[in-house]
Amino acid sequence: MGWRVVSRQSLDKVTFMATGDEPTSTPSPDPAEVPRLYAPLPDRTEDTSTTYERCLRKLIDLLGAERPLVTTDTRRSRRRWQHEARRVIAQAMRRRPVREEWFEPLVRAAILEPDPSFNRQLVEPALAAFGRRRVQLALLEHLRTGTNPERAGAARAWYWTQVPLTYLAGSRSPTPESKAEYNAFADLRREWHETALRMFVANEDLDVRRCILPGLDLGTQQYPEDLHETVAEAIRIARTHPDEYLRHRVEHQI
Repeated sequence: MGWRVVSRQSLDKVTFMATGDEPTSTPSPDPAEVPRLYAPLPDRTEDTSTTYERCLRKLIDLLGAERPLVTTDTRRSRRRWQHEARRVIAQAMRRRPVREEWFEPLVRAAILEPDPSFNRQLVEPALAAFGRRRVQLALLEHLRTGTNPERAGAARAWYWTQVPLTYLAGSRSPTPESKAEYNAFADLRREWHETALRMFVANEDLDVRRCILPGLDLGTQQYPEDLHETVAEAIRIARTHPDEYLRHRVEHQI
């Protein structure tokens, strides 16, 4: 079915239950122990690979690095070239002083990368070179004013720009340093969530909605009162949408 296990707790039990062979005498599992199974994010609805590769070539040239060789024009060969291009970019950026002209093509390449895992290889060099706040502001701008493929890609890239919390050993409390950094970006998190919520409701593009929903907070307590009805509308749209991914995903977020 293509489900992805997010928590590994009770994995054997859940796999066994999924077969439909569970004995009737087996007690029902505690819901708190059952891992959530998420459907993988579907492929993008619009092919951005040509524009994406153009961005990679431009960035490699700006870095003064050597472009990887193109072998054949098959999908597999192109993906291999993209992998090598990202590696060349990361290496070159580590070795050279940061230049302003890198910023725009680097962010644009990150949002056009078709795979939501590989975009990390472009987002992290951008964070290291230009700082978290500037990168997040650029993604916000793409979400507001970009094309639909750019909006969808900005939502995918945003995931990798979030501030990670580091926890004290044996404790559920974050370290003071990581908590302070997390709090320092509260304004942009709030702005992102409010912008993404409005975009999800207003923009009917399927890829935009698919990419926004996983990172969308659907609790009304996270929003000002004037957006509470918008939260309810976002939930209604996802629950009643003809797209199976949206219908499945929203039930794990409310």
